[in-house]
Amino acid sequence: MPNTPGGQKSPPPSLEKRLPLALALMMLVLLVSQYLFKPAPAAKPPKPANENTAAKVVQKPEAAVPAAAAVKEAIPPPAPGQVQAASEITTDIDTDMYHIVFSNRGAVVKSWVLKKYKDDAGKPLQLTDPAATAVPPPFSLEITGAKPAFDPNTVLYQAKPSANGLGVDYEYSDGKTTIRKSFQFATSSYLANIKSVVLENGAPIPALLMWRGGFGDQKVRNASSTERTVRYDTSAAKLITKNAKDAKNGPITDTGNYAFGGLEDNFFAAVALPADSLSLEVRTYSDQVKLPNEEKPQSFVGAGLSTGPQNDVSLFVGPKDVDVLKQVNPKLAQLINWGFFGVIAKPLFLWLNWVKDNWTGNYGWAIMLVTLIINLALFPFRLTSLKSARKMQRLQPQIQAINAKYKGIGMRDPRKAEQNQEVMALYKREGVNPVGGCLPMLVQIPFFYAFYRVLDIAIELRHASWLWVPDLSSPETLPIHLLPIILIATQFYSQKLTPAAGVDPNQQRMMMFMPLMFGFMFYFASAGLVLYWLTSNLVGIAQQLIINRFMPTPAPPPPAPPKAPVKRTVKK
Repeated sequence: MPNTPGGQKSPPPSLEKRLPLALALMMLVLLVSQYLFKPAPAAKPPKPANENTAAKVVQKPEAAVPAAAAVKEAIPPPAPGQVQAASEITTDIDTDMYHIVFSNRGAVVKSWVLKKYKDDAGKPLQLTDPAATAVPPPFSLEITGAKPAFDPNTVLYQAKPSANGLGVDYEYSDGKTTIRKSFQFATSSYLANIKSVVLENGAPIPALLMWRGGFGDQKVRNASSTERTVRYDTSAAKLITKNAKDAKNGPITDTGNYAFGGLEDNFFAAVALPADSLSLEVRTYSDQVKLPNEEKPQSFVGAGLSTGPQNDVSLFVGPKDVDVLKQVNPKLAQLINWGFFGVIAKPLFLWLNWVKDNWTGNYGWAIMLVTLIINLALFPFRLTSLKSARKMQRLQPQIQAINAKYKGIGMRDPRKAEQNQEVMALYKREGVNPVGGCLPMLVQIPFFYAFYRVLDIAIELRHASWLWVPDLSSPETLPIHLLPIILIATQFYSQKLTPAAGVDPNQQRMMMFMPLMFGFMFYFASAGLVLYWLTSNLVGIAQQLIINRFMPTPAPPPPAPPKAPVKRTVKK
């Protein structure tokens, strides 16, 4: 060892310095020995019978096995109790009814397609909203108890698809919190079994399964306005709905003994039926979703469902078809809300179906035929209305005399009330009902609303075509809607045929705008509803022409004879 200037020995080289030097010397010795001590050549092995097999054996180096073992030993084993996947994978579920794509990232649904239905663009009906990227995907979790140390909707779950290809189970655990989800489907059913549980140190904590950002056919006009959360209160025997506006200030939670709860649009539903009569929690969300080619985001409804610490439900996702709903579960028939005039709307729907199946083969012609029968049944009301109008025509001279008496007074003048009192006294004395002319329209209102409800919720009329109309349940698709324009023309003609005796001239001028108001109201209404009102107008015109022929308008009264001039005597 060399000495330092101070007489002290220098420290030996460290291990980091000695190890590279030793390795270099060893490599040098091995290289030199190859040239100094050449081994004798080995005997050639016999040629194997199968050359391909020999080639495979040669291509697999012996060192590969210990190298792989070394890599495996280098990966630290997972902590006790941890369950997770290494990468994101998708699982496809294919049944007669659905094509569903699941992702193990969050154990959520990426796509849910109804095979037997198409959207308004003619493509397979996608029930999820692809534009809702800012909210959790369907079947994400909202844990309402103690929050875990990780996001349950972004971690990678271990996926275990069912052997029959009709289901998938997911599990994730960090050793402390464990989450399991199970989705099981049937080949030819709209009903699935869904389960989920969140365990904290083995104890369950409550969590909601969510479907956010909208549901149903997103291609319809104003899709967000047709979507709602829905629940059926068994104790009150009432269907209750809420929309995104109800939750604009934050999520709203309702819990009770509900037969089912979930999401719906006009024609489709995704609702959970609790197992074993468990109480159901339904939470309504309002999610802002920016649609393609739209400047501002729209509010779409979302739902969260829970049956308590462990979720166990039968999930119906499918059409609101009366026969399908009853077959799946009789409780689901309550999903079809016939509205205030349900006592008319439901029989009307059954009647339309019967006429279409047995007589016309088309819902458009069925609507026209049913409307014709309804108007013929209401003909006595129209006849009563016309008789009332004829009586008012006979009273025209007396009404004109009253109007002349109060000529020139304004609508706010107190004497206007006296004028109205005199006219009403005349009607009462002569036995005339001044609102008799409105009777046919008043009787039509329940049928009008019933047709509106049928066309709005009956999936049988969805995409039902008629002549140039591709879908009777939606507005016309032509650049100019023909049915409302024809409706305006028939409304003008009908108004011209109908006597309007006793009506103030100012009111008559205002009534001339009524057809335009009807056209504006019906322009964006469903084509089937416009067809109903147009058919009613045509039937009414035919009836009015017949009535006018057999009950002609009474001749106007002869003009009053001129008064003799008053002779004035001049005093001289």
